[in-house]
Amino acid sequence: MQEQKWIIAAVAAVLAAVFVLIVLCLLRSRRKRADGINETDGMEGHDFEFFCAELLKKSGFEEVEVTKGSGDYGVDILAEKEGITYAIQCKCYREAVGVKAVQEVYAGRDYYDCMVGAVMTNQYFTAPAVQAAKKLKILLWDRGYMDSMMEEE
Repeated sequence: MQEQKWIIAAVAAVLAAVFVLIVLCLLRSRRKRADGINETDGMEGHDFEFFCAELLKKSGFEEVEVTKGSGDYGVDILAEKEGITYAIQCKCYREAVGVKAVQEVYAGRDYYDCMVGAVMTNQYFTAPAVQAAKKLKILLWDRGYMDSMMEEE
């Protein structure tokens, strides 16, 4: 009987510890989101571009340059990583990003003589945008990808 009480107490202690760990992880996750990606949702376009540029620098990209606001040929950021040049289109939207962004960076990648084109967004992409990106060999960096970049900091 004494042994059963000890086992029940041990199981209860383990369950309580697991519960506390889960709560702490959830709180930490919410704090990270509040400090990071959710703050981008209210940004203006050019502010978002500079935010993305800083994020790229912290992720090991070099020679990160935000292009001029208008007449940028569909490219907001030029960057390099490990000898590979990138043309990046930034989209701070409230809804999914469509095909137009993929088409813009596809053209801009060639205009700036870059090896890789990418669209970076605080949201996700429509199915047609994903399909076009695969066909045109454009990288899609969505909300989840940006989130993982911020976690690496």
